[in-house]
Amino acid sequence: MKLASVSVGGVRRAGVVDETERIVSLLSVTVDDVVRGAPVELTGEVVPLDGLLSPLHRFNRDVLCTGWNYWDHFEESAGKREGQDPVSRPLRPTFFTKGPDTVIGPFDPIAFDPSVSQKWDYEAEIAMVIGLDGRSIPEEKALDHVFGFLVANDVSQRDLQRAHGGQWLKGKSLDATMPLGPWLTTLDEIADLAALRVRCEVNGVRLQDASSAQMAFTFAQIIAELSEGMTLRAGDVILTGTPSGVGNAREPQIFLRDGDVVVTRVSGLGELRNTVTLTDLASPGVKLPADQGGER
Repeated sequence: MKLASVSVGGVRRAGVVDETERIVSLLSVTVDDVVRGAPVELTGEVVPLDGLLSPLHRFNRDVLCTGWNYWDHFEESAGKREGQDPVSRPLRPTFFTKGPDTVIGPFDPIAFDPSVSQKWDYEAEIAMVIGLDGRSIPEEKALDHVFGFLVANDVSQRDLQRAHGGQWLKGKSLDATMPLGPWLTTLDEIADLAALRVRCEVNGVRLQDASSAQMAFTFAQIIAELSEGMTLRAGDVILTGTPSGVGNAREPQIFLRDGDVVVTRVSGLGELRNTVTLTDLASPGVKLPADQGGER
């Protein structure tokens, strides 16, 4: 099943997306409710598949993230970590978090403020959503705790990422910068988790193209490691890392600018299409572009 979020009469609702990528029936609840165990009852209402919101909007905590999870990305960044090299290949997954206010919808503008950062980078990723609570989950049972998967772009501010003691939180957490969607695809819809193709294009130029088979740590390993002694809750979102091709590692470097169109695709999971949009993030209380359509 593929579950999208739409606004109907100003109310967020979940809708089931069919194989032709149209919503064939609305639910009386939200996608967040379904992930947390609410029964799926189809209403029979049909709406156009436009104006999609981020599938999820009610977060338990920060978005949980995995860094350096494609070795080609880890290696391409060697010598370019601005004072953080040398770094050996990690023997276990590298984790960090990013604020939930980063999340925007699959077609919303990506906020861009050069007064806050000069180095805005793209990172195509696969996101997992937990559907069953668990702590210290064995690897062989890890996928039993997964509700489904999404496409994400972990847009990062490289200068901020390096400027705060080497910690990644700040450089990953600017408001309205992480597109998520376009819908939530349940685990049973995916034939082979090791055959998902991850791609990113900027202004029509393909800059990232990889397979989930190249991941250093599998989805199950990520869950097992992250949950060791730490409870994962239904509704938690986990990003699983980006492949090589990021702008910071290129020669010459490529950073996002106002007006750039970023397209993020994962085979079987859908496509995000977002325009980088000049936005005042430096002034308090300024409404963000994505806010115009209501809650993200």
